[in-house]
Amino acid sequence: MKEVMYNEYAKEALEALSKGAFLSVSHEGKDNLMTIAWGNIGFMWKKPIFTVMVRYSRYTYDLIEKSDCFTVSIPLKADMKEALKICGSLSGRDHDKWEKTNLTKVSAKNTKAPLVGECDLHYECRIIGKTALTSDMLEQSVKDKCYTKGDYHVLYYGEIVATYVK
Repeated sequence: MKEVMYNEYAKEALEALSKGAFLSVSHEGKDNLMTIAWGNIGFMWKKPIFTVMVRYSRYTYDLIEKSDCFTVSIPLKADMKEALKICGSLSGRDHDKWEKTNLTKVSAKNTKAPLVGECDLHYECRIIGKTALTSDMLEQSVKDKCYTKGDYHVLYYGEIVATYVK
């Protein structure tokens, strides 16, 4: 993998993100993958930031709350629909998603959270902040479309400490 600037592939990353990417977290030897399709790459607090959203109900929430980092692995070329489907429908509480998907766990260089070896683009992030969404923060149309069950997200702001492309 070749290290690149965080924003060099931002356009491709955001386009691919809407089709699905993998959020990986790790805490005390427990690694978990989760499919994400929402996120943001930007610049805040004089740092490059990748913002991810995790619902309270997810096993990933339990791990990321105890962790100080996460990775995002994005397939740009490979067809990973089946693995994304599995990681988006099974809970890490009950299943080892790495095993179920046969994805390759690759050690990150700067964080404890692993990378998905089959993906083309990777972001290693150190959590520097978080914001819990609440009902009063959103307009009604967003609540009606995305939060019909009231299960809001926590936004995690990760300083991008490394970006790699195959």
